[in-house]
Amino acid sequence: MKLRNLLIISAMTAIVASCCAAPDEAKCTKKEIAVQLYSLRDLLNAGTPIADVLKSVAQMGYTGIEAASYADGKFYGLDPEEFKQLAADNGLCPLSSHTTRGLTADELASGNLDDALAWWDEAIAAHKAAGMKYIVTPWLSVPESLRDLQTYCDYFNQIGSRCAEAGLRYGYHNHAHEFQKVEGEVMFDYMLKNTNPEFVFFQMDVYWVVMGQASPVDYFNAYPGRFEVLHIKDHREIGQSGMVGFDAIFGNADKAGVRYIIAETEKYSTGVEESVRQSLEYLQKACFVKPTYSGK
Repeated sequence: MKLRNLLIISAMTAIVASCCAAPDEAKCTKKEIAVQLYSLRDLLNAGTPIADVLKSVAQMGYTGIEAASYADGKFYGLDPEEFKQLAADNGLCPLSSHTTRGLTADELASGNLDDALAWWDEAIAAHKAAGMKYIVTPWLSVPESLRDLQTYCDYFNQIGSRCAEAGLRYGYHNHAHEFQKVEGEVMFDYMLKNTNPEFVFFQMDVYWVVMGQASPVDYFNAYPGRFEVLHIKDHREIGQSGMVGFDAIFGNADKAGVRYIIAETEKYSTGVEESVRQSLEYLQKACFVKPTYSGK
């Protein structure tokens, strides 16, 4: 009887180990995972056509893309409709785009946002034509005062309202500096408290939260439902460093409000394409990552 129990325990342990094995030991599972194209900036900057880059990430197994090159109404030099079609030709969803229009010193001082919002009206129209679901502001320097930070929160609320009218969602992407304090207030917390959840979500970059000496899961618990999209990133390839608790992060994704995940690789241990492929493989093979989050 004791031997039988030991065999059962051994078999169950093997099953769990198989599910949660290291990426090179587990079976690859197709999952809904987008890639931030900034991950492949070295190729694009070297002149590799965007068409070749999209073909490459599609062949790796990514299902969507997040752009990082919107300018003058175009994406990577293409009109919105051309970019949308190029993504479709490769079986990729043009999920999201990083872009922003910062406020000038005069705009911050006066609170007059008319010119800035006119820029956003054009940008929103272009993103809608490109088939995007999300527009994300990828950076805000630490403001000099809470007054300036509040002006930005008001600005983001108005951008988000305009996006909602067009059927898009607007979000903010963090780095590590948002965990600094402005006049005694943690910048990230102030932004969460002073933006309207109806119009502004937060695209949490989990690696930068950890680098800011904060806990992604603590923020999920404190601000449930605010993190509709996650940037999954590590020091190099995803899962490489052991610094980010991806199992706990994904274990609390429902509380966070996650609908989509986007992989990003900023530093590489190997060639760019191989590095981006390894990040995807880690997520595909991790038993704690669901096949999709968008069905909720």
